This record gives sequence, structure tokens and C-alpha cells, in this order.
Amino acid sequence: MPEYQLMARIEAAFDEQISAAEQVITAVAEESSPLWRLDGGHADLDWLRLALQDVWYQDGQDGRVTRPYLGVVAAGPQVIQAVCALNLAKEHLAGLFAELREAYPDQLAELKAILPFRHPGLNQHLKGDGLARLHLKQCWRRVPVAEAAVARVRFAWYSSGRSIQRVSVPECEAMLMKLDTEADHVRLQLRLLAGLPSDEILARIQPQAPLMRANLFYREPVLREDGELRTRRAMNVSLPLFLPHDDLRLPALNQPSPTPPAQRTRARRGDVRIEDTPFLKSLRVHRYR
Repeated sequence: MPEYQLMARIEAAFDEQISAAEQVITAVAEESSPLWRLDGGHADLDWLRLALQDVWYQDGQDGRVTRPYLGVVAAGPQVIQAVCALNLAKEHLAGLFAELREAYPDQLAELKAILPFRHPGLNQHLKGDGLARLHLKQCWRRVPVAEAAVARVRFAWYSSGRSIQRVSVPECEAMLMKLDTEADHVRLQLRLLAGLPSDEILARIQPQAPLMRANLFYREPVLREDGELRTRRAMNVSLPLFLPHDDLRLPALNQPSPTPPAQRTRARRGDVRIEDTPFLKSLRVHRYR
């Protein structure tokens, strides 16, 4: 697809997403859907609009981290339909950005700077402080929706998450060679690596930011695609959780801390196969036991 055509489609898709978010706000207002905020603040339409339209990257913000807006909306059919349309719009925009990144990567930064100014009202609720460009992960992260009515929701922080990538000795060597090989710590790690069998597999670990996990307990068992019935479901949430409720009443909710715990709260498993101490500190690479 020609560059100008793809850019135009992205602009249109961005406009569609902002419009879809406004449709959710309108539907919530028309149905008078009850809202609840985990942080104890006033849950109203302004807060919900902030949650659904905060697409900004703030100066100094880690690009891998998104700002959470934790809460619950008891939603009727029109609201659920509007949220599903918003998520489809987000998927469409994410797909177009992926196409742009592949075909015209040089245009990515320009679009991230220009798109928000198509909607001047977007940054009013944040007063424009330190806001300069689009935060893509915040832009297209999905709005969580339960597939059936729930009796209660239990929120809990999950702060022990990490991603583990299996890497080979040659791959680690290639990564170290991209660093300053004149530095003592890099040369030390190259020597350590040289002492390993070339076919040994190592683990590269990336700690993940704390996540809020919502455990949903359904009113009635839900039939899964594999034919089994389930009575509960766990999902990670960073935006308001929309729960279908015909009577527009919030389910039973617990009140965890609005901020994650400073230390790990879950007990360590006894069968951990990865050594605690990094073998290659610069790469966060560990050996298997």
C-alpha cells in the first residue's frame, strides 16, 4: 500500500477509535451505569473518559509501562455493545500501525506526534503537562469485558511476573559483542561464557511490572469453546472492567491496596529450575540448575 494511503487510513482509524470511546461514555450516561473505582476516588463519567482516552506518553515514562485506571462498570447491553466496538477499533488501529512499522518505520515517530492534535480535547483532562506524543500501548490496550454476569469480583496484585526467553550460548555471545567489549565487566562475561558448552541453553529473564488481576466468579456456569463449563475466570486488568448486569447493580467487590506491594507476596515455588544469581548480568541471563 502506498505510504500516503496507509497514513490516511491510520488517521481515519485513530478518529474512529476516539469516536468509539465517546460512544461508550454516551451509552454509560444513557443507561446510568454504576461505576466503582479501586482507588476510592469519585467514579463518574469524567473519570471514565480519562481512562478510555488517555493515549498520551508522559515525559520520563517507561514506554513498556501503561497508566492503570482500575475500576468496574455494571453495564447493560448497549454499553457492552459499545465497548466491543471500541475494542474492534483498537485492534484495527494496532494492525495498521504494525503495517506502518514494517513498511515505513521512519513515519512512526511523526504519526505519534501528530495524531493526538487531531483531537485537541484529548489532553485537556491532563492539562498538557509533559505530554508530547502518542503512547501506542495505551492507545490500543483492550478494555476488559466479562462474557457473562458475575456474582463477585476479587482483585489482587500480581507482582511476581517475569518473562523468560531461552537463549543459546552463541546468541549470548552475539549480544555481548554489541556492547563495549573494552569494558572489564563485558570481557569478564565473555570469558565466563567461553567456559560453557556451546549447546547449553540459558534463560534470559525480564521482570514484569506489577499487574492487577481480577478473579471473576460467574452467577451461572459459562460454557467454554471446548464444551466444558467454568464457574470462574481470571484476567489481568489495567482499564475499567465492564460487567454485564441486567439489573445494573455492582457485584460484590473487595478493596485491595490501590498500589502494588513493595515486595513479593507469593511464596517461591520449590521446583524453580533457574539459578537466582544472573550468570551474565549485562544481559539478565541465568543458568538452569
